[in-house]
Amino acid sequence: MDPQVSPLEVLPGVFLMYIEGLERIATRCAAPGAVYGERIIGGYRIWDPTRSKLAALILKSLHREGSPALDMLRLPPRSRVLYLGAATGTTVSHVSDMFSGGLVYAVEMSSRAMRDLLVLCQARSNIIPLLENAALPESYSRLVEPVDLIYQDVAQRNQADIALRNAQFYLRPGGILILMIKAMSIDSSSSADDVCDAEVARLCGLEVVQETDLQPYHRDHRAVVARKPGPA
Repeated sequence: MDPQVSPLEVLPGVFLMYIEGLERIATRCAAPGAVYGERIIGGYRIWDPTRSKLAALILKSLHREGSPALDMLRLPPRSRVLYLGAATGTTVSHVSDMFSGGLVYAVEMSSRAMRDLLVLCQARSNIIPLLENAALPESYSRLVEPVDLIYQDVAQRNQADIALRNAQFYLRPGGILILMIKAMSIDSSSSADDVCDAEVARLCGLEVVQETDLQPYHRDHRAVVARKPGPA
C-alpha cells in the first residue's frame, strides 16, 4: 500500500487515510467486494460522508477538540448495535465492519429496501435483518437483546419519540444513542434549528453529550449523541 494512504486507526474499526491529498475515513472489509460502489484500497472500504451520516459525524468529530462522540464510540468489536432505519445497508455495512465480532440488529420497514439488505446479510453473518417498524419496538422484543449502541436514521415525524422508546426497551445502562434528526421530515415550515432543538428536548431521561450539524455533507440534519444513565 502506498505510504501516503497507510491507515491510522482513529476509532476501533475506523481508519483515517490520506488519498491523493484528501482526508478520508474507511473501515476494514469484513466481506469481499464493494457494497454501494465505494472505493476499496488495500482491504479498506472508503466511507463516503455524503452517503452516510455516521461517516459525516465521525469526520466532523475528528476536527472537534475533545469530542465526546469519539470517546463514546470507542466500543469493542464484540458490541451489539440496534440500527433503526437500515434502508439498503450502506451505513449498516460499515457498522458491520466496525463491530465484526458483535451483532447488528438492522430494522427496516420498507420491503423493497429489505430485499437489498438481505443480499448484504448473505455475506455478513453479524447482521440480523428485521422487517419491522422502529416506532413499535415491542414488536421485535423477542428477537433483540440489550444493546451497547442504538443508531437511528429514520424519516418519520416522531424521531425523538422513536429513539427514546427503543432506548427504554433495549439500550443497556451506560449505553449510547446516536440519533440523526432529519428536520424536513418533521416540519418543513419551521427552521431546521428550531425543529432539531425541539426534538432534542424530547429525549427525557437521556444525557445529551454532543450535537453536530452535518453540513456540508447533509443539509438540515443534526447528529445527537446521548448516553443512558447508569453504570457501563
